[in-house]
Amino acid sequence: MKNKECLMGMTLDDLKTIAAHVSLPGYAAKQLAEWLYKKKVTTIDEMTNIAASKRAVLSEYYETGVTPPADSARSADGTMKYLFAAGGGNRFVETVYIPSKDRSTLCVSSQAGCKMNCLFCMTGKQGFTAQLTANEILNQIQAIPESDELTNIVFMGMGEPLDNTDELFKALEILTAPYGYAWSPKRITVSTIGMIPGLKRFLEESKCHLAISLHSPYHEERLSLMPVEKVYHIDSVIDLLHQYDFSHQRRVSFEYIMFEGMNDTERHAKDLAKLLKGIACRVNLIRFHAIPDVKLRSCSEGKMIAFRDRLNAHGITCTIRTSRGEDISAACGMLSTTKNYKK
Repeated sequence: MKNKECLMGMTLDDLKTIAAHVSLPGYAAKQLAEWLYKKKVTTIDEMTNIAASKRAVLSEYYETGVTPPADSARSADGTMKYLFAAGGGNRFVETVYIPSKDRSTLCVSSQAGCKMNCLFCMTGKQGFTAQLTANEILNQIQAIPESDELTNIVFMGMGEPLDNTDELFKALEILTAPYGYAWSPKRITVSTIGMIPGLKRFLEESKCHLAISLHSPYHEERLSLMPVEKVYHIDSVIDLLHQYDFSHQRRVSFEYIMFEGMNDTERHAKDLAKLLKGIACRVNLIRFHAIPDVKLRSCSEGKMIAFRDRLNAHGITCTIRTSRGEDISAACGMLSTTKNYKK
């Protein structure tokens, strides 16, 4: 049996092509988009303002592509982790829903696995298996029970978003376009380790917020943590960011995981502030979550507070991110589908 194409994940231009394929009038593309992204139907049969005969033809070639999670796990702190099939159904990705008092955030994956092999990240340890399609990205957002409660989306799950730019940008268009979910770009943050070609495209084409995975102000030290530093030097990333204005609606932040005895000194704070001088930004300090066969250690709460205060004293806004979902391996750097999935 021929595999059907998924409609969710198609832009308005894509849907115009689909409408023409099944001899629907041009305006039917907007009808399809409304059913998919606003009314969030799960079957073509629910698209009742399209003639039944045309729905039958559509169903021969297409499906909505909305599929429920394959599994889930709940943390003691209320965080939910969902498992989704990807890459033809023989691979999986994880998605994390993080509710709090004033917001509900979804941490979305962009790849099954990851090519970047950062020392501190479990996703990198499992290797890369597939690029997610726009359908597989958006399905993580639409198919969870809490979909209508979401206030923010962060592309900080499995994979490097800017290593999957075409599908990422399709998903971002649909998320923010009037014909799609019509989200404000200010509610979406894309995180990257600093892949400059994709970063340039993102800065030119998107108004979403940006987060840079930094972790050290020093080239050799960052290289020991993140192999990407060999190709895309952090100084080059910073030079690129200086060409853009982050003092208005778009925000840039830097993610800084703190490791005991490695990147947590007063010297690091001073040189980090020097590196970021002139960029309107925020630094988020993150506790390291231990992963197997990695000797890095998380530094104490006291050291994180001292580091935060030093950065603030140097004129860099700095906060400590609250760790969520560690008991179900849903915290930063812990996402992986190599282990058995347990509720």
